[in-house]
Amino acid sequence: MKARAQRRSKASGYPRDMVGYGKRLPDPKWPGQARLALQISLNYEAGGELNLLHGDRVSEAMLTDIGFPAVRRARSPLVESSFEYGSRRGVWRLLRLFEERKIVVGILAVATALARNREVAAAMVEAGHEIVSHHYRWIDYQHVPISVEREHVRLAVETLTEIAGARPLGWMTGRPSPNTRRLIVEEGGFLYDRDALNDELPYWVAVAGRSHLVIPYSYETNDNRFDGNLAFATSNDFFAYMKDTFDMLYREGESEPRMMSLALHDRLIGRPGRAEGLARFLDYALDHDRVWICRGVDIARHWIAQHPAPKVS
Repeated sequence: MKARAQRRSKASGYPRDMVGYGKRLPDPKWPGQARLALQISLNYEAGGELNLLHGDRVSEAMLTDIGFPAVRRARSPLVESSFEYGSRRGVWRLLRLFEERKIVVGILAVATALARNREVAAAMVEAGHEIVSHHYRWIDYQHVPISVEREHVRLAVETLTEIAGARPLGWMTGRPSPNTRRLIVEEGGFLYDRDALNDELPYWVAVAGRSHLVIPYSYETNDNRFDGNLAFATSNDFFAYMKDTFDMLYREGESEPRMMSLALHDRLIGRPGRAEGLARFLDYALDHDRVWICRGVDIARHWIAQHPAPKVS
Protein backbone atom coordinates (compact mmCIF):
# COMPACT_ATOMS: atom_id res chain seq x y z
CA MET A 1 0.00 0.00 0.00
CA LYS A 2 2.75 2.44 0.94
CA ALA A 3 4.70 1.76 -2.25
CA ARG A 4 1.56 2.43 -4.34
CA ALA A 5 0.90 5.67 -2.45
CA GLN A 6 4.48 6.80 -2.98
CA ARG A 7 4.23 6.05 -6.70
CA ARG A 8 0.99 8.03 -6.91
CA SER A 9 2.56 10.98 -5.10
CA LYS A 10 5.59 10.86 -7.37
CA ALA A 11 3.43 10.63 -10.47
CA SER A 12 1.34 13.62 -9.39
CA GLY A 13 4.43 15.66 -8.56
CA TYR A 14 3.44 16.00 -4.89
CA PRO A 15 6.58 15.42 -2.81
CA ARG A 16 4.93 14.50 0.52
CA ASP A 17 3.83 11.05 1.72
CA MET A 18 0.44 11.53 3.39
CA VAL A 19 -0.23 7.79 3.78
CA GLY A 20 2.73 6.33 5.62
CA TYR A 21 2.15 2.76 6.78
CA GLY A 22 -1.60 3.12 6.54
CA LYS A 23 -4.01 0.87 8.43
CA ARG A 24 -1.62 -1.99 9.19
CA LEU A 25 1.75 -1.34 10.78
CA PRO A 26 4.80 -3.49 10.08
CA ASP A 27 5.98 -5.72 12.90
CA PRO A 28 9.10 -4.02 14.31
CA LYS A 29 10.23 -7.34 15.83
CA TRP A 30 11.69 -5.49 18.79
CA PRO A 31 14.24 -7.42 20.87
CA GLY A 32 12.75 -9.66 23.56
CA GLN A 33 9.33 -9.48 21.86
CA ALA A 34 8.91 -6.01 23.36
CA ARG A 35 5.51 -4.41 23.01
CA LEU A 36 7.04 -0.94 23.21
CA ALA A 37 10.40 0.60 22.38
CA LEU A 38 10.98 3.63 24.61
CA GLN A 39 13.64 5.86 23.10
CA ILE A 40 14.83 8.66 25.42
CA SER A 41 16.66 11.75 24.18
CA LEU A 42 18.41 14.38 26.29
CA ASN A 43 19.02 17.65 24.48
CA TYR A 44 22.30 19.39 25.35
CA GLU A 45 22.27 22.94 23.95
CA ALA A 46 23.80 25.42 26.42
CA GLY A 47 26.54 27.39 24.71
CA GLY A 48 25.19 26.84 21.21
CA GLU A 49 22.13 29.10 21.40
CA LEU A 50 21.70 32.57 19.91
CA ASN A 51 24.07 34.99 21.61
CA LEU A 52 26.12 38.03 20.68
CA LEU A 53 29.13 36.11 21.97
CA HIS A 54 28.52 33.60 19.15
CA GLY A 55 28.32 36.26 16.45
CA ASP A 56 24.53 36.59 16.45
CA ARG A 57 22.61 39.87 16.34
CA VAL A 58 19.98 38.78 18.85
CA SER A 59 19.77 36.84 22.10
CA GLU A 60 17.89 33.55 22.49
CA ALA A 61 14.18 33.46 23.27
CA MET A 62 13.22 29.81 22.64
CA LEU A 63 12.78 27.28 25.47
CA THR A 64 14.21 29.48 28.20
CA ASP A 65 11.17 28.76 30.44
CA ILE A 66 11.38 32.24 31.99
CA GLY A 67 9.37 34.03 29.30
CA PHE A 68 12.01 36.62 28.36
CA PRO A 69 11.82 37.85 24.76
CA ALA A 70 14.79 38.06 22.43
CA VAL A 71 16.99 41.14 22.83
CA ARG A 72 18.54 42.75 19.76
CA ARG A 73 22.19 43.79 19.74
CA ALA A 74 22.69 42.95 23.41
CA ARG A 75 23.28 40.00 25.70
CA SER A 76 20.43 38.78 27.90
CA PRO A 77 21.95 37.81 31.26
CA LEU A 78 18.97 35.95 32.70
CA VAL A 79 18.38 33.97 29.50
CA GLU A 80 22.06 33.05 29.44
CA SER A 81 21.86 31.92 33.06
CA SER A 82 18.79 29.77 32.37
CA PHE A 83 20.79 27.84 29.76
CA GLU A 84 23.75 27.67 32.12
CA TYR A 85 21.55 26.03 34.74
CA GLY A 86 21.23 23.05 32.41
CA SER A 87 24.95 22.67 31.80
CA ARG A 88 26.02 23.43 35.38
CA ARG A 89 23.42 21.53 37.39
CA GLY A 90 20.44 20.07 35.52
CA VAL A 91 22.44 17.74 33.29
CA TRP A 92 24.19 16.16 36.26
CA ARG A 93 20.88 15.50 38.01
CA LEU A 94 19.54 13.75 34.90
CA LEU A 95 22.69 11.71 34.34
CA ARG A 96 22.41 10.53 37.95
CA LEU A 97 18.76 9.52 37.46
CA PHE A 98 19.73 7.47 34.41
CA GLU A 99 22.72 5.91 36.16
CA GLU A 100 20.65 4.87 39.17
CA ARG A 101 18.25 3.05 36.85
CA LYS A 102 20.93 1.66 34.50
CA ILE A 103 19.37 3.48 31.54
CA VAL A 104 21.31 4.72 28.53
CA VAL A 105 19.89 7.46 26.30
CA GLY A 106 20.65 9.47 23.21
CA ILE A 107 22.37 12.80 23.92
CA LEU A 108 21.27 15.28 21.26
CA ALA A 109 24.45 17.32 21.47
CA VAL A 110 24.91 20.68 19.81
CA ALA A 111 28.57 20.53 18.80
CA THR A 112 29.56 24.02 19.95
CA ALA A 113 27.71 23.47 23.23
CA LEU A 114 29.30 20.14 24.14
CA ALA A 115 32.73 21.52 23.23
CA ARG A 116 32.32 24.03 26.07
CA ASN A 117 31.80 21.37 28.76
CA ARG A 118 34.33 18.56 28.30
CA GLU A 119 33.70 17.19 31.79
CA VAL A 120 30.05 16.40 31.10
CA ALA A 121 30.93 15.08 27.63
CA ALA A 122 33.35 12.60 29.16
CA ALA A 123 30.74 11.49 31.70
CA MET A 124 28.17 10.93 28.93
CA VAL A 125 30.54 8.82 26.88
CA GLU A 126 31.74 6.83 29.90
CA ALA A 127 28.13 6.01 30.84
CA GLY A 128 27.43 4.60 27.38
CA HIS A 129 25.04 7.29 26.20
CA GLU A 130 24.90 7.84 22.44
CA ILE A 131 26.25 11.18 21.21
CA VAL A 132 23.86 12.30 18.45
CA SER A 133 24.63 15.35 16.35
CA HIS A 134 22.20 18.16 17.18
CA HIS A 135 23.88 20.25 14.45
CA TYR A 136 26.74 22.70 14.96
CA ARG A 137 24.65 25.48 16.53
CA TRP A 138 21.28 25.52 18.30
CA ILE A 139 19.60 27.84 15.82
CA ASP A 140 16.82 27.75 13.25
CA TYR A 141 18.45 26.61 10.00
CA GLN A 142 15.36 27.37 7.88
CA HIS A 143 16.94 30.31 6.05
CA VAL A 144 20.64 29.57 6.54
CA PRO A 145 22.39 29.53 3.12
CA ILE A 146 23.07 26.00 1.93
CA SER A 147 26.81 26.64 1.71
CA VAL A 148 26.90 27.74 5.36
CA GLU A 149 24.81 24.80 6.54
CA ARG A 150 26.96 22.37 4.57
CA GLU A 151 30.00 23.70 6.44
CA HIS A 152 28.13 23.47 9.75
CA VAL A 153 27.29 19.81 9.06
CA ARG A 154 30.97 19.11 8.45
CA LEU A 155 32.04 21.01 11.56
CA ALA A 156 29.44 19.25 13.71
CA VAL A 157 30.77 15.84 12.68
CA GLU A 158 34.39 16.93 13.13
CA THR A 159 33.79 18.53 16.55
CA LEU A 160 31.70 15.72 18.05
CA THR A 161 34.08 13.07 16.75
CA GLU A 162 36.96 14.81 18.47
CA ILE A 163 35.04 15.20 21.74
CA ALA A 164 33.48 11.72 21.92
CA GLY A 165 36.23 9.69 20.28
CA ALA A 166 33.79 8.31 17.68
CA ARG A 167 31.79 9.98 14.94
CA PRO A 168 28.03 10.48 15.49
CA LEU A 169 25.80 7.97 13.72
CA GLY A 170 22.55 9.84 14.37
CA TRP A 171 21.39 13.35 13.49
CA MET A 172 18.68 15.65 14.81
CA THR A 173 18.62 19.36 13.99
CA GLY A 174 15.36 20.28 15.69
CA ARG A 175 14.78 23.22 13.38
CA PRO A 176 16.00 21.90 10.02
CA SER A 177 16.10 23.62 6.67
CA PRO A 178 14.70 22.09 3.48
CA ASN A 179 18.33 21.19 2.69
CA THR A 180 19.37 19.51 5.96
CA ARG A 181 18.51 15.90 5.18
CA ARG A 182 20.15 16.04 1.78
CA LEU A 183 23.27 17.59 3.32
CA ILE A 184 23.70 14.88 5.95
CA VAL A 185 23.22 12.17 3.31
CA GLU A 186 25.79 13.99 1.20
CA GLU A 187 28.16 14.09 4.20
CA GLY A 188 27.66 10.36 4.69
CA GLY A 189 28.26 8.13 7.69
CA PHE A 190 24.85 8.58 9.35
CA LEU A 191 22.56 5.64 10.04
CA TYR A 192 19.50 7.81 10.65
CA ASP A 193 18.08 11.24 11.39
CA ARG A 194 15.26 12.37 13.68
CA ASP A 195 14.08 15.54 11.92
CA ALA A 196 10.46 14.41 11.55
CA LEU A 197 7.35 14.44 13.73
CA ASN A 198 5.08 12.48 11.38
CA ASP A 199 4.95 8.88 12.61
CA GLU A 200 5.46 6.48 15.51
CA LEU A 201 7.74 3.95 13.81
CA PRO A 202 10.94 4.31 11.77
CA TYR A 203 10.61 4.51 7.99
CA TRP A 204 12.78 4.75 4.89
CA VAL A 205 12.91 7.71 2.51
CA ALA A 206 14.74 8.24 -0.76
CA VAL A 207 17.28 11.07 -0.59
CA ALA A 208 19.63 11.94 -3.44
CA GLY A 209 19.25 8.49 -4.94
CA ARG A 210 19.83 6.64 -1.64
CA SER A 211 17.64 5.03 1.01
CA HIS A 212 17.82 6.90 4.29
CA LEU A 213 16.27 5.94 7.66
CA VAL A 214 14.11 8.35 9.66
CA ILE A 215 13.30 7.68 13.33
CA PRO A 216 10.51 10.13 14.22
CA TYR A 217 10.94 12.51 17.14
CA SER A 218 8.26 14.23 19.23
CA TYR A 219 7.62 17.82 20.25
CA GLU A 220 4.65 16.55 22.26
CA THR A 221 6.04 13.85 24.58
CA ASN A 222 8.60 16.49 25.37
CA ASP A 223 9.44 18.62 28.38
CA ASN A 224 9.32 21.69 26.12
CA ARG A 225 5.76 22.01 27.39
CA PHE A 226 7.23 23.40 30.61
CA ASP A 227 8.10 26.49 28.56
CA GLY A 228 6.10 29.74 28.56
CA ASN A 229 2.73 28.21 27.59
CA LEU A 230 2.73 26.25 30.87
CA ALA A 231 0.97 23.21 29.40
CA PHE A 232 3.02 21.45 32.07
CA ALA A 233 3.02 23.45 35.29
CA THR A 234 4.05 20.69 37.70
CA SER A 235 5.89 17.37 37.76
CA ASN A 236 2.48 15.69 38.08
CA ASP A 237 1.44 17.20 34.73
CA PHE A 238 4.52 15.76 33.07
CA PHE A 239 4.14 12.34 34.70
CA ALA A 240 0.43 12.07 33.89
CA TYR A 241 0.87 12.92 30.23
CA MET A 242 3.82 10.58 29.71
CA LYS A 243 2.04 7.79 31.61
CA ASP A 244 -1.09 8.18 29.49
CA THR A 245 0.99 8.08 26.31
CA PHE A 246 2.89 5.04 27.54
CA ASP A 247 -0.29 3.24 28.59
CA MET A 248 -2.01 3.75 25.24
CA LEU A 249 1.01 2.63 23.23
CA TYR A 250 1.65 -0.33 25.55
CA ARG A 251 -1.94 -1.56 25.09
CA GLU A 252 -1.75 -1.11 21.33
CA GLY A 253 1.63 -2.82 21.36
CA GLU A 254 0.08 -6.11 22.44
CA SER A 255 -1.06 -6.68 18.84
CA GLU A 256 1.11 -4.14 16.98
CA PRO A 257 4.36 -3.21 18.78
CA ARG A 258 4.96 0.53 19.03
CA MET A 259 7.64 3.14 19.71
CA MET A 260 7.56 6.10 22.10
CA SER A 261 9.95 9.02 21.85
CA LEU A 262 10.61 10.89 25.11
CA ALA A 263 12.46 14.20 24.70
CA LEU A 264 14.16 16.03 27.57
CA HIS A 265 16.18 19.22 28.15
CA ASP A 266 18.58 19.65 31.04
CA ARG A 267 17.51 23.25 31.71
CA LEU A 268 13.82 22.27 31.81
CA ILE A 269 13.23 18.81 33.31
CA GLY A 270 16.56 19.11 35.15
CA ARG A 271 14.96 21.41 37.75
CA PRO A 272 14.32 19.50 40.98
CA GLY A 273 10.58 20.15 41.05
CA ARG A 274 10.25 18.78 37.53
CA ALA A 275 12.83 15.98 37.65
CA GLU A 276 10.67 14.24 40.24
CA GLY A 277 8.06 13.67 37.53
CA LEU A 278 10.66 12.18 35.22
CA ALA A 279 11.94 9.87 37.96
CA ARG A 280 8.40 8.63 38.60
CA PHE A 281 7.81 8.00 34.91
CA LEU A 282 11.09 6.10 34.45
CA ASP A 283 10.23 3.90 37.43
CA TYR A 284 6.74 3.35 36.02
CA ALA A 285 8.13 2.25 32.66
CA LEU A 286 10.70 -0.01 34.29
CA ASP A 287 7.92 -1.70 36.24
CA HIS A 288 6.49 -3.10 32.98
CA ASP A 289 7.76 -6.15 31.15
CA ARG A 290 8.35 -6.27 27.39
CA VAL A 291 9.54 -2.64 27.23
CA TRP A 292 12.80 -1.99 25.39
CA ILE A 293 14.42 1.21 26.70
CA CYS A 294 16.99 2.09 24.06
CA ARG A 295 19.00 4.68 22.16
CA GLY A 296 18.34 5.91 18.63
CA VAL A 297 21.33 3.99 17.30
CA ASP A 298 19.94 0.77 18.81
CA ILE A 299 16.65 1.27 16.98
CA ALA A 300 18.47 2.16 13.76
CA ARG A 301 20.64 -0.95 13.79
CA HIS A 302 17.68 -3.14 14.65
CA TRP A 303 15.50 -1.64 11.91
CA ILE A 304 18.24 -1.94 9.30
CA ALA A 305 18.64 -5.63 10.20
CA GLN A 306 14.91 -6.45 10.36
CA HIS A 307 13.60 -4.07 7.69
CA PRO A 308 16.46 -3.52 5.22
CA ALA A 309 16.60 -0.42 3.07
CA PRO A 310 14.53 -0.73 -0.11
CA LYS A 311 16.19 -0.26 -3.47
CA VAL A 312 15.87 3.26 -4.83
CA SER A 313 14.84 3.37 -8.47
